[in-house]
Amino acid sequence: MDIRIAVLKILNRIFPLKMEGDAVVGSAANERDVSCVINFYGRIDLLEGILYCLVEQDLPKDRYEVILVEDRGGTSEGFAAYNKFKDKMNVSYYSLSEKYGMMGYARNFAINRVKGKYCLLLDDDTILTGNDFLTTLIDDFIRTGADAIIPHGSAAFCLWKEKYCYHEPHFPTSRCMAYTTEVLSKLHGFVSSIIGQEDVEFVVRFLASGKKFYKSDRLKYLHPPFLVNNLSKPIAVGKSIAGLKKRYHPLIYSMLIVNGARHLPLLFSPVSMKSRMQGKFALGFIIGVFYYFLNLKADYK
Repeated sequence: MDIRIAVLKILNRIFPLKMEGDAVVGSAANERDVSCVINFYGRIDLLEGILYCLVEQDLPKDRYEVILVEDRGGTSEGFAAYNKFKDKMNVSYYSLSEKYGMMGYARNFAINRVKGKYCLLLDDDTILTGNDFLTTLIDDFIRTGADAIIPHGSAAFCLWKEKYCYHEPHFPTSRCMAYTTEVLSKLHGFVSSIIGQEDVEFVVRFLASGKKFYKSDRLKYLHPPFLVNNLSKPIAVGKSIAGLKKRYHPLIYSMLIVNGARHLPLLFSPVSMKSRMQGKFALGFIIGVFYYFLNLKADYK
């Protein structure tokens, strides 16, 4: 990872990236300490789990907010979950009326509305393991001066048959990661056209711009292990990453494509389910890239 970061910074000095995403962030920032952003669709049993984690935080309720953004026009169950918690903490609910399934757009929709100095991105199936998570998060930001903080993640459950409970401890992903609202504002958030791995693309710009993150072992969360049940999501991710061609110099763009495909040989791992999942994702990613360029070629005919 450190070698890739060093190469990225060198290439960015020679071939500067387009640093801006598509969001306008921070018009009402600093009204609270932390804004907790959750993008979701359905899965209310999981959503209520993370909401219970947040309502039990020891940080005073007037110092943080929760922003819920539900995809595909929302559901009555999603709105009911909001109603269930609205008297227990500062929570707001929005439903998307367009660009369904585009996580870059959905994240931007949410972070455009944050009022906190720090923005904590969460998945609906994330579980915070302590009621001092937000208090500790603020302390980590103040103590380290970091632009972003990556908590320590562990697998929420194991697949006993395959003995698989893999979760990379510190991975810069929106399942549980916090940024200063200032850095989100400077980099204009995410690229709206990205369907998946919008967080990976953002981290490319984040690191290339010289920003720094801090890996915190005091902040802990649980999240389901990495699973690829079918190729639809990795194919969509491959298409959307391939669509970034005009944003990057060919060398940096090639790095993104190679990074997404690098685990393909692991598809044939005889022992590790983790490796096979990574390989399966890489296969779908590559198919998505090919689909993108085949369609692009067809458009020019």
